[in-house]
Amino acid sequence: MEKILEVKELKKTFYKNKIPFTAVNNISFDVQRGECLGLVGESGCGKSTTAKIITHLTAPDTGSVLLNGEETLFLKGKKERELYRKIQMVFQTPQDSFDPRCSLGDGIMESMRNQGMSRTQAKERMYELLDMVELDRKFASRYPHEVSGGQCQRAAIARALAPEPKLIICDEATSALDVTVQEQIVELLKKLQKERGLSLLLICHDLALVQALCDRVLVMYQGQIVEKGIPDEVIQHPKEEYTKILVDSVF
Repeated sequence: MEKILEVKELKKTFYKNKIPFTAVNNISFDVQRGECLGLVGESGCGKSTTAKIITHLTAPDTGSVLLNGEETLFLKGKKERELYRKIQMVFQTPQDSFDPRCSLGDGIMESMRNQGMSRTQAKERMYELLDMVELDRKFASRYPHEVSGGQCQRAAIARALAPEPKLIICDEATSALDVTVQEQIVELLKKLQKERGLSLLLICHDLALVQALCDRVLVMYQGQIVEKGIPDEVIQHPKEEYTKILVDSVF
Protein backbone atom coordinates (compact mmCIF):
# COMPACT_ATOMS: atom_id res chain seq x y z
CA MET A 1 0.00 0.00 0.00
CA GLU A 2 0.98 3.61 -0.52
CA LYS A 3 2.59 5.37 2.44
CA ILE A 4 1.02 8.76 3.15
CA LEU A 5 3.29 9.56 6.10
CA GLU A 6 6.75 8.25 6.97
CA VAL A 7 8.41 9.11 10.27
CA LYS A 8 12.06 8.12 10.45
CA GLU A 9 14.29 8.07 13.54
CA LEU A 10 12.69 11.06 15.25
CA LYS A 11 14.33 12.29 18.43
CA LYS A 12 13.45 15.22 20.67
CA THR A 13 15.08 16.15 23.98
CA PHE A 14 13.86 18.93 26.25
CA TYR A 15 15.86 20.57 29.02
CA LYS A 16 14.51 21.69 32.38
CA ASN A 17 17.02 23.36 34.68
CA LYS A 18 19.71 22.02 32.32
CA ILE A 19 18.52 18.46 32.97
CA PRO A 20 17.75 16.58 29.72
CA PHE A 21 14.50 14.71 29.17
CA THR A 22 14.15 12.71 25.95
CA ALA A 23 10.46 12.88 25.05
CA VAL A 24 10.81 11.08 21.70
CA ASN A 25 13.64 8.62 21.36
CA ASN A 26 14.53 7.54 17.82
CA ILE A 27 11.08 6.36 16.67
CA SER A 28 10.05 5.29 13.16
CA PHE A 29 6.64 4.40 11.71
CA ASP A 30 4.39 5.03 8.71
CA VAL A 31 0.72 5.65 7.95
CA GLN A 32 -0.69 4.10 4.79
CA ARG A 33 -3.38 5.57 2.53
CA GLY A 34 -6.85 4.94 3.94
CA GLU A 35 -5.46 3.51 7.19
CA CYS A 36 -6.21 4.41 10.78
CA LEU A 37 -3.06 4.01 12.86
CA GLY A 38 -3.30 4.17 16.64
CA LEU A 39 -0.51 5.59 18.80
CA VAL A 40 -1.21 4.72 22.44
CA GLY A 41 0.51 5.15 25.77
CA GLU A 42 0.24 6.90 29.11
CA SER A 43 0.44 10.68 29.51
CA GLY A 44 4.00 11.94 29.05
CA CYS A 45 5.15 9.03 26.88
CA GLY A 46 5.83 11.27 23.86
CA LYS A 47 2.66 10.87 21.78
CA SER A 48 1.71 14.54 21.60
CA THR A 49 5.31 15.62 21.06
CA THR A 50 5.38 13.31 18.06
CA ALA A 51 2.22 14.95 16.70
CA LYS A 52 3.69 18.43 17.27
CA ILE A 53 6.81 17.49 15.32
CA ILE A 54 4.75 16.16 12.40
CA THR A 55 2.70 19.39 12.30
CA HIS A 56 5.67 21.78 12.71
CA LEU A 57 4.64 22.93 16.19
CA THR A 58 7.90 21.53 17.59
CA ALA A 59 11.23 20.97 15.84
CA PRO A 60 12.99 17.63 16.37
CA ASP A 61 16.66 17.25 17.21
CA THR A 62 17.13 14.62 14.51
CA GLY A 63 14.99 12.57 12.16
CA SER A 64 12.80 12.89 9.11
CA VAL A 65 9.06 13.30 8.35
CA LEU A 66 7.93 12.59 4.79
CA LEU A 67 4.46 13.25 3.35
CA ASN A 68 3.87 11.41 0.08
CA GLY A 69 7.64 10.87 -0.06
CA GLU A 70 8.53 14.56 0.36
CA GLU A 71 10.54 15.80 3.35
CA THR A 72 8.46 18.27 5.38
CA LEU A 73 10.64 19.28 8.33
CA PHE A 74 12.46 22.07 6.50
CA LEU A 75 9.51 23.63 4.66
CA LYS A 76 9.09 27.38 5.06
CA GLY A 77 6.71 30.09 3.88
CA LYS A 78 4.22 29.09 1.20
CA LYS A 79 5.27 25.43 1.21
CA GLU A 80 4.80 25.22 4.97
CA ARG A 81 1.30 26.73 4.63
CA GLU A 82 0.53 24.11 1.98
CA LEU A 83 1.60 21.43 4.45
CA TYR A 84 -1.03 22.63 6.93
CA ARG A 85 -3.68 22.00 4.30
CA LYS A 86 -2.42 18.47 3.76
CA ILE A 87 -2.21 17.59 7.48
CA GLN A 88 -4.99 18.64 9.84
CA MET A 89 -5.46 18.09 13.57
CA VAL A 90 -8.49 17.48 15.76
CA PHE A 91 -7.72 18.37 19.38
CA GLN A 92 -8.81 17.11 22.79
CA THR A 93 -10.84 20.19 23.77
CA PRO A 94 -12.62 21.46 20.66
CA GLN A 95 -13.96 24.63 22.29
CA ASP A 96 -10.39 25.77 22.89
CA SER A 97 -9.43 25.18 19.25
CA PHE A 98 -12.06 27.62 17.92
CA ASP A 99 -11.85 31.40 18.17
CA PRO A 100 -14.53 32.25 20.79
CA ARG A 101 -15.33 35.48 18.93
CA CYS A 102 -16.26 33.63 15.73
CA SER A 103 -19.18 31.34 14.92
CA LEU A 104 -18.52 27.68 14.18
CA GLY A 105 -19.42 28.31 10.54
CA ASP A 106 -16.81 31.05 10.22
CA GLY A 107 -14.24 28.80 11.90
CA ILE A 108 -14.93 26.04 9.38
CA MET A 109 -14.76 28.49 6.46
CA GLU A 110 -11.50 30.12 7.54
CA SER A 111 -9.10 27.78 5.72
CA MET A 112 -11.22 27.89 2.56
CA ARG A 113 -11.29 31.69 2.60
CA ASN A 114 -7.51 31.72 3.13
CA GLN A 115 -7.17 29.61 -0.01
CA GLY A 116 -8.97 32.31 -2.01
CA MET A 117 -12.44 30.77 -2.13
CA SER A 118 -15.27 33.31 -2.26
CA ARG A 119 -17.46 33.63 0.83
CA THR A 120 -20.44 32.28 -1.09
CA GLN A 121 -18.51 29.19 -2.23
CA ALA A 122 -17.00 28.68 1.23
CA LYS A 123 -20.42 28.94 2.87
CA GLU A 124 -21.89 26.35 0.50
CA ARG A 125 -18.98 24.01 1.18
CA MET A 126 -19.25 24.64 4.93
CA TYR A 127 -22.89 23.49 4.90
CA GLU A 128 -21.86 20.36 2.97
CA LEU A 129 -19.25 19.63 5.63
CA LEU A 130 -21.81 20.06 8.43
CA ASP A 131 -24.02 17.54 6.63
CA MET A 132 -21.02 15.22 6.32
CA VAL A 133 -20.38 15.22 10.08
CA GLU A 134 -24.12 14.91 10.80
CA LEU A 135 -24.45 18.32 12.45
CA ASP A 136 -27.54 20.42 11.79
CA ARG A 137 -26.85 23.46 9.60
CA LYS A 138 -28.27 25.76 12.26
CA PHE A 139 -25.06 25.22 14.25
CA ALA A 140 -23.16 27.31 11.68
CA SER A 141 -24.34 30.45 13.50
CA ARG A 142 -23.59 29.14 17.00
CA TYR A 143 -20.49 30.06 19.00
CA PRO A 144 -18.22 27.46 20.65
CA HIS A 145 -19.56 28.19 24.15
CA GLU A 146 -23.16 27.71 22.95
CA VAL A 147 -22.81 24.05 21.96
CA SER A 148 -21.96 20.77 23.66
CA GLY A 149 -18.53 19.16 23.54
CA GLY A 150 -19.70 16.53 21.08
CA GLN A 151 -21.32 19.09 18.78
CA CYS A 152 -18.20 21.24 18.87
CA GLN A 153 -16.02 18.22 18.09
CA ARG A 154 -18.16 17.43 15.05
CA ALA A 155 -17.62 21.02 13.90
CA ALA A 156 -13.88 20.59 14.50
CA ILE A 157 -13.87 17.46 12.33
CA ALA A 158 -15.74 19.40 9.63
CA ARG A 159 -13.10 22.14 9.84
CA ALA A 160 -10.32 19.54 9.51
CA LEU A 161 -11.98 18.09 6.41
CA ALA A 162 -12.38 21.51 4.73
CA PRO A 163 -8.97 21.66 2.95
CA GLU A 164 -9.29 17.99 1.90
CA PRO A 165 -6.17 16.87 3.78
CA LYS A 166 -4.07 13.80 3.14
CA LEU A 167 -3.94 13.00 6.85
CA ILE A 168 -5.93 13.90 9.95
CA ILE A 169 -4.27 13.60 13.36
CA CYS A 170 -6.72 13.10 16.23
CA ASP A 171 -4.92 14.01 19.46
CA GLU A 172 -7.03 12.59 22.32
CA ALA A 173 -10.02 13.78 20.28
CA THR A 174 -12.62 11.92 22.39
CA SER A 175 -11.08 11.88 25.87
CA ALA A 176 -12.85 15.07 27.03
CA LEU A 177 -16.27 13.72 26.01
CA ASP A 178 -18.64 11.48 27.95
CA VAL A 179 -18.83 7.80 26.99
CA THR A 180 -21.99 8.01 24.86
CA VAL A 181 -20.66 10.96 22.86
CA GLN A 182 -17.28 9.24 22.49
CA GLU A 183 -19.02 6.31 20.80
CA GLN A 184 -20.85 8.66 18.44
CA ILE A 185 -17.62 10.42 17.43
CA VAL A 186 -15.87 7.07 16.90
CA GLU A 187 -18.72 5.90 14.67
CA LEU A 188 -18.50 9.17 12.72
CA LEU A 189 -14.74 8.78 12.20
CA LYS A 190 -15.21 5.16 11.06
CA LYS A 191 -17.90 6.26 8.60
CA LEU A 192 -15.77 9.11 7.21
CA GLN A 193 -12.72 6.89 6.92
CA LYS A 194 -14.66 4.28 4.96
CA GLU A 195 -16.55 6.70 2.70
CA ARG A 196 -13.72 9.15 2.02
CA GLY A 197 -10.66 6.91 2.27
CA LEU A 198 -9.27 9.08 5.07
CA SER A 199 -5.88 8.41 6.58
CA LEU A 200 -5.97 8.90 10.35
CA LEU A 201 -3.35 8.98 13.09
CA LEU A 202 -5.26 8.41 16.31
CA ILE A 203 -3.30 9.46 19.40
CA CYS A 204 -4.85 8.28 22.64
CA HIS A 205 -4.44 6.24 25.81
CA ASP A 206 -7.63 4.19 25.31
CA LEU A 207 -6.98 0.72 23.92
CA ALA A 208 -10.71 0.01 23.62
CA LEU A 209 -11.05 2.99 21.28
CA VAL A 210 -8.06 1.80 19.26
CA GLN A 211 -9.57 -1.68 18.98
CA ALA A 212 -12.82 -0.19 17.64
CA LEU A 213 -11.27 2.14 15.09
CA CYS A 214 -7.67 1.32 14.14
CA ASP A 215 -6.12 -1.00 11.58
CA ARG A 216 -2.76 -1.06 13.38
CA VAL A 217 -1.53 0.14 16.75
CA LEU A 218 1.82 1.36 18.10
CA VAL A 219 2.43 1.24 21.86
CA MET A 220 4.67 4.05 23.12
CA TYR A 221 6.50 4.09 26.44
CA GLN A 222 9.11 6.56 27.67
CA GLY A 223 9.62 8.01 24.21
CA GLN A 224 10.00 4.71 22.39
CA ILE A 225 7.69 2.41 20.42
CA VAL A 226 7.80 -0.82 22.41
CA GLU A 227 5.17 -2.86 20.57
CA LYS A 228 3.18 -2.76 17.34
CA GLY A 229 0.67 -4.85 15.44
CA ILE A 230 -3.00 -5.43 14.72
CA PRO A 231 -5.07 -4.18 17.71
CA ASP A 232 -6.70 -7.55 18.49
CA GLU A 233 -3.32 -9.29 18.53
CA VAL A 234 -1.63 -6.62 20.67
CA ILE A 235 -4.53 -6.54 23.14
CA GLN A 236 -5.12 -10.29 23.37
CA HIS A 237 -1.47 -11.37 23.22
CA PRO A 238 0.72 -8.49 24.46
CA LYS A 239 4.44 -9.24 24.37
CA GLU A 240 5.92 -6.37 26.37
CA GLU A 241 5.39 -5.92 30.10
CA TYR A 242 4.24 -2.31 29.68
CA THR A 243 1.63 -3.34 27.09
CA LYS A 244 0.32 -6.01 29.50
CA ILE A 245 -0.08 -3.35 32.20
CA LEU A 246 -1.84 -1.04 29.73
CA VAL A 247 -4.23 -3.82 28.66
CA ASP A 248 -4.97 -4.87 32.24
CA SER A 249 -5.86 -1.27 33.14
CA VAL A 250 -8.56 -1.17 30.46
CA PHE A 251 -9.98 -4.69 30.10
